[in-house]
Amino acid sequence: MSLSRTVQRTVLTTALLSVSVLAVPSTALAVPSRVQAVPSVAKAAPLPPACQEALLETFDKFPVVDFTVPDKVKNTMLGEVLGLSEADQAAFTEVACAAWNTWATENGKAVATDLDTRYRNAAGPVCNKFAKSSIATIKKYAPNVPAATRELEALAKKVWMHSMEKLAAEATNADCRAAYNGVKAGW
Repeated sequence: MSLSRTVQRTVLTTALLSVSVLAVPSTALAVPSRVQAVPSVAKAAPLPPACQEALLETFDKFPVVDFTVPDKVKNTMLGEVLGLSEADQAAFTEVACAAWNTWATENGKAVATDLDTRYRNAAGPVCNKFAKSSIATIKKYAPNVPAATRELEALAKKVWMHSMEKLAAEATNADCRAAYNGVKAGW
């Protein structure tokens, strides 16, 4: 799997955050050995099999068509994921990942449709479309994510909040700054 595809999977899943609750960190934790220069990745313990499955298949379980994650968001979220502590990484358990995989299989198409619809209906620019559609979909589906994934959800919220704070602080476009500030509190 190419690093670009890995980043794409990471960010889509991050955008689905509570809906996904999982794959954001799992992608960074399971980045192939060619990225061993990143200390947190090099030190990461192998993911349980269900978490590896989540990494490899989550993107396919949420077949979005129009929903887009801006490059700045991708890079910021990936940076947050790569910086997860070992304590944070401990949230990736076989039980949590298996619960996530089942939920994603059963709900992925509906979530993707919701994301696409909200994305198409949101006002531009792309940063606003991303922020508004992501948070609305997350809020809609988060209550239905299995209880076994709650530690992963807490971690996803942390990544989301820190990412949105950084994006808002660095945004040169007032609309993007407002969009990121508007969703940084999460769900």
